[in-house]
Order: sequence, then C-alpha cells, then structure tokens
Amino acid sequence: MSFYLGIDVGTASVRAGLFDDNGRLIGMSVHPIEIHRPQADFAEQSSDDIWQAVRATVRTALSEAAATGDQVKGIGFDATCSTVALDDQERPVTVSPSGDDRWNVIMWMDHRAGAEADAINQGRFEFLKHVGGQISLEMHPPKLMWLAKHLPESYARAVRFLDLPDFLVYRATGRDVRSLCSTGCKQGYLAHEGRWDEPLYQDAGILDAVHTGKVGREIEPPGKLAGRLTEHAAQELGLSAECAVAVSIIDAHAGAIGCLGAMEDPDACLALIGGTSACLMALSREPRFVSGVWGPYFGAVLDGYWLNEGGQSAAGALMDYALEYGPGRLAERARAENRDPYEYANALVAKLQAGFDPPASLARHAHVYPDHHGNRSPHADPRSKGQVDGLTLGADPEDDAILYYATVQALAYNARDVIEALNTKGYRVSSLRVTGGSVKNPVWLQEHADATGCEVIAGEQPEAVLLGSAILGATASGRFETVRQGMAAWVRPGETVQPNPSARAFHDAKFRQFQAMYRQHLERRKAMDEAR
Repeated sequence: MSFYLGIDVGTASVRAGLFDDNGRLIGMSVHPIEIHRPQADFAEQSSDDIWQAVRATVRTALSEAAATGDQVKGIGFDATCSTVALDDQERPVTVSPSGDDRWNVIMWMDHRAGAEADAINQGRFEFLKHVGGQISLEMHPPKLMWLAKHLPESYARAVRFLDLPDFLVYRATGRDVRSLCSTGCKQGYLAHEGRWDEPLYQDAGILDAVHTGKVGREIEPPGKLAGRLTEHAAQELGLSAECAVAVSIIDAHAGAIGCLGAMEDPDACLALIGGTSACLMALSREPRFVSGVWGPYFGAVLDGYWLNEGGQSAAGALMDYALEYGPGRLAERARAENRDPYEYANALVAKLQAGFDPPASLARHAHVYPDHHGNRSPHADPRSKGQVDGLTLGADPEDDAILYYATVQALAYNARDVIEALNTKGYRVSSLRVTGGSVKNPVWLQEHADATGCEVIAGEQPEAVLLGSAILGATASGRFETVRQGMAAWVRPGETVQPNPSARAFHDAKFRQFQAMYRQHLERRKAMDEAR
C-alpha cells in the first residue's frame, strides 16, 4: 500500500498529514514551534527548531496510521513565506538584532522592513506591476535590503536566502531547488519571462543576491520532482531514501490546491484560506492586473494558470484578539467553564440575536475595520490601522460577543472588498471554496456567505492545506501526471452554506460604511501627518 505525506509549517506549529492512495487522511500530528520577538514589529524563528518539529510530526503521523516509512512514496512541503539565512556550511546565520545565530528566520509577519519597502515602491519596476502596484514589507526584497543595511555581516556571511518552503526541500534532498510559487509571488522573479527583476535588486543594493545565487538558480513549478530524500534525512524522518520530494509551495497556496478541486469554471470560484491571516486566491488562463491585489503570477499554483492573491494580515488572529482582550473577559470566563471561547461566543451571539431581523443586525451599530496589522489588499497599505466604532461602557461577556461578531463581519467585508476588485477585471466570483481553522466556525461561514453573496463550500477534507501538499508529493512520485489531475481525484466538496437573501440589504448598507471607514482613516492620517 502506498501513502503520501503533506507537511505544513504554519506560523506557530508544524503539522504532518499522511494520506492513502484515495486521498483519505489516515494519520496526523502537530508540534509547536518557537517565535522570538526581540522588539516591536520583529518576529523571528529558528530553522533548526522547525526541522526538529518536522521530524517529530512525521514519525508521530506514521505511528498513528500504523504505517512504515517505506510505504511513503511522496512528500510535499508547504510553509509560510518566511526568509531563512544559511552560511556555506549550511549553518544558521542570524537575522536578529540579538546577534544569536539560532534566530535565522525572518517570519512572514515581521514588519521591520517598512522603510525599505517604501524605497522600492518609489521605483518603476516590472515586479511592482505584479504585486498590485506596491511591494509588501512582508516580501523578501525589502527584508534582504534591511539585512544588508542593518546586519551587513549577516548578509555577507549568508550564501543562501531561502523561502521557508524551499528550505525544507533543501534540508530533505540536499538540492537547492526553488519554487516558482515562492520566487514568483514573494521574491521578484518574473516567472512568465523566466528572469529576475534585476533593476529592482540593483536599486535595492542587493543585486549580488541574484548574481551569486543567494536567492537561487534552479527554479521549478510546485509538484515537480525536486529529488529524493538524502540518506541522512530519510533516517531522521523514518522514511525511505527512495521517497520522492516535490518542489514546494507556500502554505496558503497549498490550501488552494486542497480546496479548489476540479474547477469547472475557474473565473467563478475563489479559494479562501482562513487561518492566522486570510488569503483569497483566484486562477485565470489570462493575466489580470488588479490594483492593490497581488499578481498576476504565472504558474505559482498550477501550470498554465495565472494567480491573483488578496487577503488580510490579521484574520483568525484578530478574532482571537477580540475574544481575549474585551472588557467582558469572555475567553477567560469560557475557559473557567471548560468551554471553547468560540463556542461560548457563538452561543451568546445566537441568544442575543433573538428579535433581530435579520439576525446580522445585532451588530448594526458596531463597526470594525480589521486593519490592526495593516491592509494587505485591496489597498496594499501596511500603515492602515484597525478601527472600532460603537463602543460603550459595557463590560459584560455579551458586549465582547457583539464586538467579536462585528469583527467576523468585518473580515467578511474585507473578502467582499477583494472580490469586487477582482470582478472588475474579468472574474465572476460566485463561489468561495474555504479551508483553514476558521472553517470550523459556523458563524464565520454564514457571515462570509451573507456578506459576499457567494455560496461557501467547505471541502470534505477539512485539512485542505495538508491535502494540497500531499497532492504535490503524489504528483512528484508519479501517482498523478499533473497537480490538477490530483486535485480532481482527491478534492471532494463537503458542507455548502448558501447566503441568506433577507440579509442582503443590511450587509450592503454596512459594507458601504465599512468602505467609508478606510476613507475616513486616510483623511485623519493625512491631516495628522501634516500637522505641525
């Protein structure tokens, strides 16, 4: 019997999922990883710590499924788009103001490189056309520029700057094969032309990273065979050295593979991956340039397709924040009763909705703009801030529940904002294919259906990110000829949530106020920036 592994390195944990030949999950394991925050806006990790967590999760997943290592024929890696620095002996190189080599990963959510991103955005570079007009401070070139300026010894000592998914492939195979997904979406590689945006790198003062191969020389599409496990890696993971390793993919993009399925009409469906952050992904046969939305990226998910990517930097993290830090101490009270805070909050919301028509109007006068960690899209504004309108002196759990509910609605309105931007450029989005931790929340599902007017379809397999990576591993092993063939075979629809027509007028009105909040924020920001 043949099995396939999907390994997902998220923000705070590593997960491994073992799938059988029919795409059924038969074993799974989760292991935490460390996050180091030396100062505000900095977030760092250790590649050694991450690899140790990979080892632990793989072995546990195999044990749970009562499988042997030689039965695993293919492995696919996905991870956050974080930057890993290694020296010529494959040892960690510090990216931290602490100077500790242990911390050699700049996390995706690290916002240290704001000034560097601003400097790049002053130019007229080809890559900027493919990131909605503005490079994000979460992407690699601003972070490399920051390292060259602030930690020049580290920049010089590093011989490889790898996206975290590519690091995992390198550690597993010993081959430095970079993914078209990571390089094309985050690093300034123009995949449709097969070249780096060298003027961007030159203007940033880091052109040597291209010429010396620090950012990679061999670039291949996700799912292609990157190599086989080295004997050492096979021993560490408890697998066979014959196991095929796929070219990697970014975590959210693996989720798109694991939830889009057969894609009968690509222009009408959108993948929404709801985790710590939220990512929305649309695929098209032709390039579509959408202001404030990343892309179009050629071949980043599927060969022959262009990707547009929107999202929000704080999504699940923002709902957590609303529950944990409200004056009513909702999360604390829930845990005191041995209840999940989300279930507790949703029960309060359902109770409070009695007498409201539509039920969503419970939050009629509670307005949230969810840019607490900046706006990824459709405004590409990392300096945007979160806003709340409608606060009172109430300090009961019921007050927290209403604010939480308004936060869920705000995240749904952000999705609608992105969808409307995409639809102006040729998409016809009417169906959201969703995955991630937020899919377990029925309030999140219904509000996204009602606020966007789209049907919301959760996959039969809730661990769609792991499934997407396993499909890559299966493709690399020869189980499927193409990634899309694997999607059609293994991705099956599950629960479908339809929008409530009676809530449409309410959400239309509140969405207009949502958009107005950003315009008002810009006005206030401009006025205070000009104040002397």
